[in-house]
Amino acid sequence: MSAVPAIRVEGLQKSFGANHVLRGIDFRVDVGEVVCVIGPSGSGKSTLLRCVNRLEEADDGSILIEGEDIRDPDADVDLLRSRIGMVFQSFNLFPHLSVLRNLTIAQRRVRRRGRDGADRVARENLARVGLAEKADAYPAHLSGGQQQRVAIARALSMEPDMMLFDEPTSALDPELVGEVLAVMRDLARDGMTMMIVTHEMGFAREVADRVVFMDGGVVVEEGPPDRVLGDPAHERTRRFLQMVR
Repeated sequence: MSAVPAIRVEGLQKSFGANHVLRGIDFRVDVGEVVCVIGPSGSGKSTLLRCVNRLEEADDGSILIEGEDIRDPDADVDLLRSRIGMVFQSFNLFPHLSVLRNLTIAQRRVRRRGRDGADRVARENLARVGLAEKADAYPAHLSGGQQQRVAIARALSMEPDMMLFDEPTSALDPELVGEVLAVMRDLARDGMTMMIVTHEMGFAREVADRVVFMDGGVVVEEGPPDRVLGDPAHERTRRFLQMVR
């Protein structure tokens, strides 16, 4: 394991007007680690994730990506972001582009890959998520689970060092959740560094190296999934888990 964490957050503060969402968060994800962040709605977990790659601007604190502070005025934010794959609740695919074009457009514009190279990487990642035969399809012709798998393949096509997932199954019908979680399990087995905001407790127990429980803009407790989910130390964690089981 690298001595430098993939993600290290220190003293992170974020408010939206009078709503103090993050209250001095200290948080890390080590290289090759899978960290699942759980907590009630409004606890700040998605805001924390979005601050990591500066989709939201933090008010105070530091966010180090592989040792480099993405909040530093001199930081090359685009370069740092290129190391981070992001998958959202909504799929954010371009509806007017084929699946293959959805996977190649950023490769060609950001990574400056030629058409053949971008197509090869895209097809490899479509196969990785079980959708090799959908390269020429359009998003409207795919199920929600297939669209989310395309979104994961698109992020992987940029060859990131780490992946961030913001409740990637919350917009899916229950019968489609499993196919997305299966892809994420495969990524975990392959050693991908991942920070996952999720409400899927069974998945967190199975895949996470560490579970972080947030509430009220702070980290209440963290540790191995068997302890945090099976024998939590804090009453607030116990009450939350009773509600979601």
